[in-house]
Amino acid sequence: MPDERPPMRGAQPPLPDALPPLPGDQPPTPRPAEPDALSAALRGLADSGRAPAPGPGAQVRRRAVTRGRRRRATIAGGAAIATAALVFGLVTGLGDDSDPRPAQPAAPTESASTAPAVTVDLTRRTLTVRGRTLPLSSGTAAHPTKPGRMTVVAKHRTKRLTGGTAGLGDEYDVSLPWVVELRDTTGRTNYAVALTYNEQAPGKADVTRGVLGLRTSDAKWLYTQVSSGSVVTIEGKAPGAAN
Repeated sequence: MPDERPPMRGAQPPLPDALPPLPGDQPPTPRPAEPDALSAALRGLADSGRAPAPGPGAQVRRRAVTRGRRRRATIAGGAAIATAALVFGLVTGLGDDSDPRPAQPAAPTESASTAPAVTVDLTRRTLTVRGRTLPLSSGTAAHPTKPGRMTVVAKHRTKRLTGGTAGLGDEYDVSLPWVVELRDTTGRTNYAVALTYNEQAPGKADVTRGVLGLRTSDAKWLYTQVSSGSVVTIEGKAPGAAN
């Protein structure tokens, strides 16, 4: 039978299992779990950075070796450029405190068109070149110097002239310095020489066997002034030559 006894005085009613929420209080919102879609996207991004192998293993190794060589060549080239720049800087920095001198221009080379012209006047016993007139001795009456236009073909510091060389007899044989060799269009040869055996004859007497004789100092100067292609024009007639 149910207990119908009245409750005891002073007794508290039983507490409910859960207290009702107070007014204004909200239950905490649970934090949603990280969606699986985000994880999948991250995994896809990571996988996209993994490029597939470009080919078989041997091909991959060859490409790797080629890339390594290119890198080493690039590094070596850069090092060489840096070294050259350093050396250039050191060299340019080693000068003294004086002002730099300008470079001397190269000496011009004379061609046949710019070679100095030489004029020989047998009558006046002179040879003129570059505005300077030199005393001259030409061939004797027995061996006169022939006039005409000749060209410098060679120069000799010392040359032996024989009768065969000069077109004379066998008795002609002498070695002379500062020899300028001349030739005309027919192949005839003549010479301008230092008349070492008779320094007083140039300008006063004709004592050669047809060559153009100058004083030693003048012959040396002429030797330095003319070049291959210089034109020598021989004019007039020696005073002692036969008419």
